[in-house]
Amino acid sequence: CKDCREQITPVAQPRCECCGAPFAAGANHLCGPCLKQHFAFDLARSALIYQPPITHLISALKYQGRLTGLSSLAALARASEGFRDLSVPDLILPVPLHQNRLRERGFNQALLLARACFPEHRALINTGVLQRHRQTPPQTTLSGTFRRRNLIGSFSLIQPHMVNNRKILLVDDVFTTGSTVHECARIIREGGAVGVEVFTLARTS
Repeated sequence: CKDCREQITPVAQPRCECCGAPFAAGANHLCGPCLKQHFAFDLARSALIYQPPITHLISALKYQGRLTGLSSLAALARASEGFRDLSVPDLILPVPLHQNRLRERGFNQALLLARACFPEHRALINTGVLQRHRQTPPQTTLSGTFRRRNLIGSFSLIQPHMVNNRKILLVDDVFTTGSTVHECARIIREGGAVGVEVFTLARTS
């Protein structure tokens, strides 16, 4: 509705040229974390700032299975500046859930978002290439350093030949520290990908 829409903040320029973190003012440049550490992805972009009502919509999608807001979220994502920065990929990989969590939830929200945000590239979306084979504590309970440690060895490529010499787009719901997509991108790079970009619906400010 109009009242909720007025509370939604898009991720706009100026922002970090690598991870897409928004700046209050100035020109686009690399943020402090990106200068200090090397992410395995080439570029990460998000559509919206992770704040109400977006937080409520994502939570309802993930934990209550409410799909009614998905088309609206996808429309906002496709209209964002970050969406337009993405290259045309050879393959789109939703960040996978561990099979136990997938069984509990009944769906992977990253897959739903990938299908909704990239309908013209549905044939490129593949859930059989990257797997999460180690279940870890929820990332929301951990600090940045422990998030990275928590994820080491959690992902693997089932079909490395599918990413070799290809441009890959990773899709997830929220970018917080970038630990999850970094670890996924690192594994994909080891498989021979020539480029890895990331798109998330939202990111923390």
